[in-house]
Amino acid sequence: MPRGNAQQTKVVYKGKSDDFVVYVDSIEDLQKWKKDSSIPLAQVVNGWKVFCTHKQGAQGIMDEASKANLSDEFGTADEEEVMKKILQSGSPQVGVASERQGDTNISKGAQVAH
Repeated sequence: MPRGNAQQTKVVYKGKSDDFVVYVDSIEDLQKWKKDSSIPLAQVVNGWKVFCTHKQGAQGIMDEASKANLSDEFGTADEEEVMKKILQSGSPQVGVASERQGDTNISKGAQVAH
């Protein structure tokens, strides 16, 4: 069964040394949070991680940003503070996650040497 093809929203922050990405649930939730910061951040972000792109662009491979990366760019390693800065200053991008096909049970059929 194919998986994916879901809408994916991220906020991209272009820093001095690297680009940083935070995934959010939707643009609407992000806009509500920007107007009313009393909304919990957990209701806005999709996964509590900050990613870095190693200057490869927001569509390439992303790694979790290290505390050293965050400290160098934002002056703090506190992920919550960094996320707030990225959400306030970054640019939102909406895309579709690509469909991916996976084998459900490779122990059956011709794929296994008997």
